[in-house]
Amino acid sequence: MRMPRENRNLVVLAMAMLGSAIIAACIGWMERPAGFIEKKPVYLADQTPVRLVGAPFVPNTNPRER
Repeated sequence: MRMPRENRNLVVLAMAMLGSAIIAACIGWMERPAGFIEKKPVYLADQTPVRLVGAPFVPNTNPRER
């Protein structure tokens, strides 16, 4: 039983995608970043305030008015 010629490129693409996904998953499981677990949460209240200069942005909802 032979595969139709139109489907061969899709099968090759699917096999390449599956193989690369398996390789990426194996590498991802073997190597975990060192600071992955040690990060502390960042709280919004702890950040320094930022001074905004200039007019606030207002979107132009009516394009005929400039």
